[in-house]
Amino acid sequence: MARRGLMVIFALFCSLAQAGDAATTPSVIHLASEDWEDYTAADGHGLGWDVLRAVFEPAGVKLDIRTEPYTRAVGLAQRGEVDACVGAYLNDTSDVLYPHWNFDTDHIYALGLASNPPPTPETLGNYRLAWVRGYKYQDYLPNVQRYNEVVRRTGILSMLTHNRADYYIDALTEINFVVARAKDPSQFRRTHIAELPLYLCFADTPKARALMALFDQRMGVLVKNGQLKPIFAKWKQPYPFDAN
Repeated sequence: MARRGLMVIFALFCSLAQAGDAATTPSVIHLASEDWEDYTAADGHGLGWDVLRAVFEPAGVKLDIRTEPYTRAVGLAQRGEVDACVGAYLNDTSDVLYPHWNFDTDHIYALGLASNPPPTPETLGNYRLAWVRGYKYQDYLPNVQRYNEVVRRTGILSMLTHNRADYYIDALTEINFVVARAKDPSQFRRTHIAELPLYLCFADTPKARALMALFDQRMGVLVKNGQLKPIFAKWKQPYPFDAN
C-alpha cells in the first residue's frame, strides 16, 4: 500500500509538472526582421517566415512579426521588446542569446562590374567594398581593409558604375533584387565568396529562453526528418542542412 501510494503521488506530481509546463509555454513569439523580399516580407510571405512557422506553429506558438531595419530589430531584442530578431550572424551582437541551431544559411556574394576581375576571399583586401550598415561583414570575411556602410540599397548600382566602390557585398537574394533594377543587368557580375549561417538572436528574458529551447528542440526534429526540405524547394533555394 505504501508503494502504491508513493506511485500515485509520483504520477500526480508528474501530471502537475506537465500541466505547469503547458501553462507556461508561450503561445506567441514576437519577431522583428528587416523586410527581405521573398524571405521575411512585411506581409508575412517568404522563405524565412515559412521556415519559422514550420518550427513554431505545430508546437502551438504563433508568429507575431514586426518589420524594422536590421540594426533596430537587433536593438529591440537586446531590450527585450521582442522575443527575437531574425537573420543574425553568429555572435554579431552582444546582450542577446544564440540557439544551437541556425534556421538557414546566407549565400554571400560580391556584386561588381562585369568588366572587373572576379574577387576571391584572398583578394577582397585589394578592393573598396560596401554593404548595408550593421551587417558587419568585416568580422566574417577575410582580408577586408577598406569598406563603406550604406543606409539603403537604392544607390548601389550608381556607386559601382561611378567607381565609388569596387564591390557590393550582400546575400544572394538581395544582390538579385538590386540587379533586377538595373537597366542593363549584363553590366554586372555576381561572385560567390562565403556561406554564413543565419540565426534567431533571442532576448535574454525567461520567455525568450523558453522559446529558444523550443526552437532548438523543434529544429533538431525537423532537420532529422527532412520536413523543411519542401519549403526550400518551394522557394527554389538550396537546402542548408544536408551535412546534418
